[in-house]
Amino acid sequence: MKPEKKQTILLSTAYFAPVPYFCAIASGRQVFIEAHERYLKQTYRTRCEILGANGVLPLVVPVEKVHGQRTPIRDVRIDYAQPWQRAHWRSLVSAYSSSPFFMHYADEIEPFFRRRETFLLDLNMRITRLLCSLIGVDPEPLPTNACREADNDTLDLRRSLSPKSIRRQRGVTFAATEYVQVFSKKFGFVPNLSILDLLFNEGPEALSIVRRDAPHVFAEQGQVSG
Repeated sequence: MKPEKKQTILLSTAYFAPVPYFCAIASGRQVFIEAHERYLKQTYRTRCEILGANGVLPLVVPVEKVHGQRTPIRDVRIDYAQPWQRAHWRSLVSAYSSSPFFMHYADEIEPFFRRRETFLLDLNMRITRLLCSLIGVDPEPLPTNACREADNDTLDLRRSLSPKSIRRQRGVTFAATEYVQVFSKKFGFVPNLSILDLLFNEGPEALSIVRRDAPHVFAEQGQVSG
């Protein structure tokens, strides 16, 4: 059963977030990115997953943690001691250079792998806003001014989207629309990859897929954003 109005969506920050993340954005009345939570390891805050010739490949942003996991996410600095940007871009080129729309979007995406942002949150916000613009997803996400508490009008997905729990979790479900991927013949359809996989493979059709899946992204106790 759909509610009469869209909810406010609360998300964690994410690095080239997975497709359900953008479905959640499209399903919201307002969307806020948590800027004051404590840093958590091994989440989409610092990583994305793409599909390469050898299967699913995680791309991880190394960070400096001044106070370990007590560090607020807004204060987490990116570590450039190793050339991770070059490695990530090479992986994307290897995985998607033969996809139908890679060349169409490459000039927009590639600068993120040359320009150095100091803070992880700033990098992720710029990435997410550009991807929303390229796909045509509304509304534009905004960072929170303080650690936000979820209420009855807010769907809190800060902990629901993670590499471990995204496919199935208590009270949370997601049914992905299948589309043709570069390595579909080898692996079949692999869901819930970085939005880049959808964008490079489907181009302008990415918006219709995101919108189609948005009402069904997270169904929790009958709450489905419409």
